[in-house]
Amino acid sequence: MADTSFDVVVIGSGPGGYVTAIRAAQLGFKTAIVEKAYLGGICNNWGCIPTKALLRSAEIYHYMKHAKDYGLSADNVSFDPKAVIARSRGVVKRLNGGVEYLMNKNKITIIWGEATLQEAGSGGGKFTVKKTEAAPPKGALGEGAYTAKHIIVATGARPRVLPGLEPDKKLVWTYFEAMNPDKMPKSLLVVGSGAIGIEFASFYRTMGAEVTVVEVLPQILPVEDAEIAGFARKQFEKQGIKVLANTKVTKLDKKADSVVATIDDGNKPVTLEVDRVISAVGVVGNIEGFGLEKLGVKTERGCIVIDGYGKTNVPGIYAIGDVAGPPMLAHKAEHEGVICVEAIKGLHPHPMDRLLIPGCTYCHPQIASVGLTEAKAKEAGKDIRVGRFPFVGNGKAIAQGEDQGMVKVVFDRKTGQLLGAHMVGSEVTELIQGFVVAMNLETTEEELFHTIFPHPTISETMKEAVLDAYGRVLNM
Repeated sequence: MADTSFDVVVIGSGPGGYVTAIRAAQLGFKTAIVEKAYLGGICNNWGCIPTKALLRSAEIYHYMKHAKDYGLSADNVSFDPKAVIARSRGVVKRLNGGVEYLMNKNKITIIWGEATLQEAGSGGGKFTVKKTEAAPPKGALGEGAYTAKHIIVATGARPRVLPGLEPDKKLVWTYFEAMNPDKMPKSLLVVGSGAIGIEFASFYRTMGAEVTVVEVLPQILPVEDAEIAGFARKQFEKQGIKVLANTKVTKLDKKADSVVATIDDGNKPVTLEVDRVISAVGVVGNIEGFGLEKLGVKTERGCIVIDGYGKTNVPGIYAIGDVAGPPMLAHKAEHEGVICVEAIKGLHPHPMDRLLIPGCTYCHPQIASVGLTEAKAKEAGKDIRVGRFPFVGNGKAIAQGEDQGMVKVVFDRKTGQLLGAHMVGSEVTELIQGFVVAMNLETTEEELFHTIFPHPTISETMKEAVLDAYGRVLNM
């Protein structure tokens, strides 16, 4: 008979879940992971990874259309929507196999089905698993009763639904349908200007759709520094994306193959007819239907309440990732899971510092940030220095034809502590880790002054921004 008792069981196999399971196995725990649909979770299958595959296709298509800007010729440039989507789904399939390989490599038992928590306590917990429609990986355990000393909930999140904007999978999409459309729309309304909304707006505009973005708040990309968000907005508008901030979508009237949206900016409501609507108004944690209420696990605003080590108020039950609250990012989930199992092992890890979690948006131009914005630093009562450096002063950016961008840094004037870094431009999602490392090491401006950045690289804009904060900028 199959062994049904484990030290650590992780419910959910997204990036947070499977990384947590791997770290638990590395620490010597007898580990299992429960999944009901697809290994890799939403991120690998319907989120982070397939969207980047789509955006990469859009990026190459953009450069092909602008070949003459580089002294090249590309005539009759076009794209095959089905092939673009097929490539994205092929990337997903490859990663699914990779997660399964990692589970087998680390001797992690896969339990296939939908889990329901039955009991919990300092002596261990019990849960049952029922069969789901999705086909299980080879060798996975199935429905039945299981026990675990520690149960880590990593069930992720789903698209938030607003009254009147309910997705129907045909005319009103969430990111699920937007990644696998039945056809490429000629016109599109995106409701919400966070990372998900802006990435899809960028993709569909590059592929030729007329795109309108509506944001209820005064600033698009609401979590970003206002100056960076303003710079990005100008670039989006240059590309032909219509941006309506401080505006609400109050009604959607569906026709046979289009939607008429009523849009209200506080003055006179207007209507806009589009082929499709993407609802990108955020996500909400998957906390219902698997026994949290019965066990008395505390939740708040749609998320499980935890301490800095993933512990809930119920002994033996932990939570990590999207289900444990914002920021709802895969890398946050992974690190949170590692902290959780290391704490269970008694290794005394540092608790999560949410100010050191970077955020990235993979639109064109890209946006990346970490730490406090200028406004948040001022709200916190900090006496600050701010430095900026534009890509128009960087040789590599100019040579690449990508001179529209900026790096902005925020320092504590008294201590020299780097409080925040914010970027917009080509490949900034690959640059932000430099400032993340610096902030983790509690670097001051002095260390950054003495750091040699390679030339010619776009990364030189990072040092120039630091120099600018102290009146020492060289190339501007």
